[in-house]
Amino acid sequence: MSEKIAVLGAGSWGSILASVLDENGHDVRLWSYNPKQVEELNTQHTNAHYIKDFTFSPSLVAYSDLASALDNVDAILFVVPTKAIRSVAGQVAEILKAKNLKPELIHASKGIEQKTYKRLSQVLEEEIPAANRQAVTVLSGPSHAEDVARKDITLVTAASTSPDAAKYVQHLFMTPYFRVYTNPDVIGVEIGAALKNIIALGAGALHGLGYGDNAKAALMTRGLAEISRLGTSFGADPMTFIGLSGVGDIIVTATSSNSRNWRAGDELGKGEALDDVINHMGMVIEGLATTKAAYELSRERGVSMPITEAIYQVIYEGKDIRQAISDLMQREGRSEF
Repeated sequence: MSEKIAVLGAGSWGSILASVLDENGHDVRLWSYNPKQVEELNTQHTNAHYIKDFTFSPSLVAYSDLASALDNVDAILFVVPTKAIRSVAGQVAEILKAKNLKPELIHASKGIEQKTYKRLSQVLEEEIPAANRQAVTVLSGPSHAEDVARKDITLVTAASTSPDAAKYVQHLFMTPYFRVYTNPDVIGVEIGAALKNIIALGAGALHGLGYGDNAKAALMTRGLAEISRLGTSFGADPMTFIGLSGVGDIIVTATSSNSRNWRAGDELGKGEALDDVINHMGMVIEGLATTKAAYELSRERGVSMPITEAIYQVIYEGKDIRQAISDLMQREGRSEF
């Protein structure tokens, strides 16, 4: 069954997810705020700044006008940066109301809103009235856009409080190389998706400093414990964190140079200044803002997150990375569980 789907956000992940949907025979409208990017996608069928050496199907049409992209859609997929989710959702709400539409909502962004500490599904639910939307489904898991572009085997999760909505998203995306599972734990999936970027920053920093596999395994394992502690304090299912959006996402993000968070950490570990790292990247480094949100949340909720605190101190307080690692290693001994 062909569906009309608007994909909002034409970065690497948004454009490749749009390509997967297009390949599955859906009528896909890829929206970008950048008219030059839209022109490139529609005339050259490339998105060179985000995905190199990849050609999109001519059937995938890009839009710079949001209202046109949303015309008569069955579903909307948000893949914009965390800081833009609320403003874009507000614009979408006005258009849906004017057009009297009630589409399925999906998001594949990974972060926590600053200051409010809201998960992104909460932001969408606040900004878009229930009268103009179906349930919100989160699409998340261990997935680099570059690997999906070359049709590497990829497994992700569609999480929603509505089983029907999760199954709907599952059917939209399933291909022989892109497999989708369902999960009712929206809280756990969103927290795992956001906080793994913190661990990726740390893993990149360890690599930049010259540490080996033992250190990286320690960081990933204890980092997952921190994510699980914070997630379960909000009511998340602990099992979610040993699934695709937990340990799976940490593995792929904290071990690969395809991860911009890992690359940012690597540059920091090599002694680059934070401002220079941000300028070099040319894309949003979600882990930087997520580190601040997670640190503040952990303090507010009384959850022990020493790795997150150490990375926060390095990024926001200028603490020396080696000193932060030394302080972590010399904390008082305790039980693992």
